[in-house]
Amino acid sequence: MQAEPKKSLVGEEYEVEVGPVAHGGHCIARTDEGQVLFVRHALPGERVIARVTDGEEGARFLRTDAVEILTASKDRVEAPCPFSGPGRCGGCDWQHAAPGAQRRLKASVIAEQLERLAGLSPEDAHWDGTVEPAPGDKVAKGEVPAWRTRVQYAVDADGRAGLRKHRSHDVEPVDHCMIAAPGVSELGIEQREWPQIATVEAIAATGSNDRQVILTPRPGGRLPIVELDKPVSVLRVDEKDGGVHRVHGRPFVRERAAGRTWRVGNGGFWQIHPKAAELLVEAVMQGLMPKKGDMALDLYCGVGLFAGALAERVGDKGAVLGIESGKRAAEDARHNLQDLDRVRIEHGKVEAILPRTGITDVDLIVLDPPRAGAGKKTVERLAALTPRRLAYVACDPAALARDLKYFAEAGYVPRRMRAFDLFPMTHHVECVVVLEKAAKGA
Repeated sequence: MQAEPKKSLVGEEYEVEVGPVAHGGHCIARTDEGQVLFVRHALPGERVIARVTDGEEGARFLRTDAVEILTASKDRVEAPCPFSGPGRCGGCDWQHAAPGAQRRLKASVIAEQLERLAGLSPEDAHWDGTVEPAPGDKVAKGEVPAWRTRVQYAVDADGRAGLRKHRSHDVEPVDHCMIAAPGVSELGIEQREWPQIATVEAIAATGSNDRQVILTPRPGGRLPIVELDKPVSVLRVDEKDGGVHRVHGRPFVRERAAGRTWRVGNGGFWQIHPKAAELLVEAVMQGLMPKKGDMALDLYCGVGLFAGALAERVGDKGAVLGIESGKRAAEDARHNLQDLDRVRIEHGKVEAILPRTGITDVDLIVLDPPRAGAGKKTVERLAALTPRRLAYVACDPAALARDLKYFAEAGYVPRRMRAFDLFPMTHHVECVVVLEKAAKGA
């Protein structure tokens, strides 16, 4: 006998007291009956009307939006962006929170994830419990730093550029994204129509005037003639193989950080905040304290940012091996570091390449894994190389906490941790943790 379909609760409203912030850009609340609600557009301590946006009877939790604020937090501000709010653009989570409050919310999430998934207090992690703003990002209430050097616009059926709504394929057309860096805004993506195009990614390099757009046509769609407000190179995503191909201009942009120029091709990974690359290199090198002659690994190395910084410090008698799974990124890393004979870049997945290298011990390791983290097997392999120190760069506090637990089981513990607000107005946060071998008996 087939079970009765569960009744959707979308549109139902509850008056609730908002509890603590949770990982993912929302807060936790409970109805009088004990039903757990994930509430967006709210702040801890507020009393709100929460409207269900996703969920059914019997669900473990319901996703909701705060559609009416009955009692406001002192940290609440009027959202500066006219496209922010329930049912609108999903790009920002905390437009309604003062900048300092956003950083406190992120710090609470990090602390909760460390405790719950790794059993670590801030003191155990040697973290002062703060999330540091990037230089120049301290803004007053009601202001927004324009930091995002890469923006992927979705295009609606009428050819208008916008941003997707939260957990939706629906597009919110915008005439300006407030967190977009000036180099992105000056392209005027939002002011023109994009017929037959599904997405437009706009890139404004830091440290050069390079500008690039990457177009993804709709199935069977043709590319329009692209005439924007500034000189720009154009690439397209191939419908069949997903590859990125040059239409005109350079297939790469030139970024500047750590005293070098970096070629980043085909929309490959680079830190989105203009100060991020410099800030993270500084934090990693201060934590690792490389010495002349050290052997170092840069894992998930991208276009070679940390490998280059390490190579400068380990000197001619040292060596650096970078491993990167993206073919184009590995090629860019080789190009970027071709003047440094002591650097070798291998293309492939870390878990596949590292065992083949024959390396049995190293002095230093940097790892900057994707959002899912490194995972237990990789952590165990890294610990077996008995490095003097490791620096873990993480964009997801949950994945970081899980991996820190694996490192502890393998004998490595945090000696220093810093957190950076490199994604203002969103729930995302970047952490750098330096690990060393635990003292015997500890």
